[in-house]
Amino acid sequence: MKEIATIFAVLAAWTAGPAATDDPLTRPIETSRNAEWLAPAPPEKLFGNSYLVGFGGLSVVLIDTGDGLILVDGAMPQAAPAILANVRTLGFKPEDIKYILSTEPHFDHAGGLAALARDTGATVVASARGVEALRTGRLAADDPQLAYDSRFPAVERLRAMQDREILKLGNTRITAQATPGHTMGSMSWSWQSCEGRRCRSIVFASSLNPVSGEGYLYSAPTSAAIVAGFGRSHNRMRSLACDILVSAHPDNSGPGRYNDQPGACRTYAERSRKALAARLKREAAGSK
Repeated sequence: MKEIATIFAVLAAWTAGPAATDDPLTRPIETSRNAEWLAPAPPEKLFGNSYLVGFGGLSVVLIDTGDGLILVDGAMPQAAPAILANVRTLGFKPEDIKYILSTEPHFDHAGGLAALARDTGATVVASARGVEALRTGRLAADDPQLAYDSRFPAVERLRAMQDREILKLGNTRITAQATPGHTMGSMSWSWQSCEGRRCRSIVFASSLNPVSGEGYLYSAPTSAAIVAGFGRSHNRMRSLACDILVSAHPDNSGPGRYNDQPGACRTYAERSRKALAARLKREAAGSK
């Protein structure tokens, strides 16, 4: 109970606004979704060496490889202290985090990366396109959400990985799974986690929802690569071994913080496919 109280104290401190020290890497980004996205949630074991250390509306995963820790995603800037508090509550040391994997260069998933990397010494890993955006803290020119101009703290210590490249650390092998569409640099991550002889395949999926800033049209010729990217991502999601699905926003994959139902990744892909088809149909009818 003491650990939970500490986490809630940390959450209360950063949701109240900038602290007296006004750390530029954890300075709050305010949105109408903060209460939902950053709803406190206790750390929870997924399976084997994998744990949830994020929030009610933003997923963050911790993996214990036996030779160092790996985080997946970093939520928002002001969330970094609570993420590290969750890591400590599980009995792990933040300084043992060697890598932080990024799904997409948007403030709600990448905003906390700079602070987390600074405070742990970890290297942030992303796709090549993701690295470009993370280095500047700005959205790419072809990002459907560019009109929001959603800036976030730039990340310095970066490593790019290619599609299907494998990151090896300790007893864990994590595969980069390119899933473009929501952004062209979006990357999902898959690995196997075991308890004794029983192993399960876990997928941390990047967002696949076709949302955009004002004025963006998925039906425009300039958006053809984005739409094609969604198609490739749907096919990839359908093909993955997927016993447990964690989506960047938990509500995108179903109720609860993760989905361990059969066919979870296929359902995730189909939901995105239908949403994109509906968006294109509305645009054809003259509305978004």
